[in-house]
Amino acid sequence: MKETGLQKDYLGNEIVETIYFGGGTPSLLTISDLRLQIEKIMEAFNISKNAEITLEANPDDINEEKLAGWKEIGINRLSIGVQSFFEEDLLWMNRAHNAEQAIGNLQLAVKYFDNITMDLIYGHPLLTNEKWKQNVEKAIALNIPHISCYALTVEPKTPLHKMIKEKKKEDIQQEKQAEQFLLLMEWLENAGYEHYEISNFAKPGFRSRHNSSYWQGKKYLGLGPSAHSFDGKSRQWNISNNNTYIELLEKNDIPFEKEMLTPSQKANEYIMTSLRTMEGLDINKIPEAMSHELQSASKKFIESGKLTLKENKLILTKEGKLFADGIAADLFIII
Repeated sequence: MKETGLQKDYLGNEIVETIYFGGGTPSLLTISDLRLQIEKIMEAFNISKNAEITLEANPDDINEEKLAGWKEIGINRLSIGVQSFFEEDLLWMNRAHNAEQAIGNLQLAVKYFDNITMDLIYGHPLLTNEKWKQNVEKAIALNIPHISCYALTVEPKTPLHKMIKEKKKEDIQQEKQAEQFLLLMEWLENAGYEHYEISNFAKPGFRSRHNSSYWQGKKYLGLGPSAHSFDGKSRQWNISNNNTYIELLEKNDIPFEKEMLTPSQKANEYIMTSLRTMEGLDINKIPEAMSHELQSASKKFIESGKLTLKENKLILTKEGKLFADGIAADLFIII
């Protein structure tokens, strides 16, 4: 809350359209703590009357009292980290909740909130295509309007990475991940969801306004340890050490590092984020001095059927979506 006051001028007086409580486990906070946070934000910034206010929640943190409290203080969107509806998968991923909690508390949540997003993980060794289909069908049957789906990644120096290296757990198969992603696109498209960003699917009217603002290159302010901010010209990120963060804030000092973005960095960030969306990469938004290089680099992907060019916009095909990050990297401007 102290940083909220210190950063009140960061966005100028621009209207704030979204507030997002996440990047940790905010569902552990008391209702009174969350209410105070929202009040302080409302005091410090120019908040839209119909702002999207999202709270990340673990399934095991959800109960009727919390749901009623969250709604009462102004939370109007929940992001619930389900990952799977199968017990063995949740144990394999070392999740705190169980399958019964995932289903039961989602059923409870939809009684209080219309706007809910949930996460699912695919491409791990225990997940057959049939189980994956059942996970997706369960989310659809629960009438969850927004679904975010991520391929399991194994980060270096994590317990999972160590266990795979020691042959105690099976490694990830990229071919399996690609197959399950293609199946996912087909199932959710048939169920009426828009595939509006590589990992995100929404019923009409339920796109994440908060995440969309990142992809559109809008300004944002992050508060708390490790939080990132962007003012249109530079990026900054707070230090991650909690104790040092608190000590410096007590001295009215905001503990962050900062980077000024070059024109090519700005262009590359736009390329990376816009290419992931269903609207695609608008070449008209790339500076003229750089657009020739971009168009030249894109030709091989158009010819191979991974990109289409429509109204001067580069859009990934279904096959192209399997290689989104690699294609974006090949399109980066180097000056």
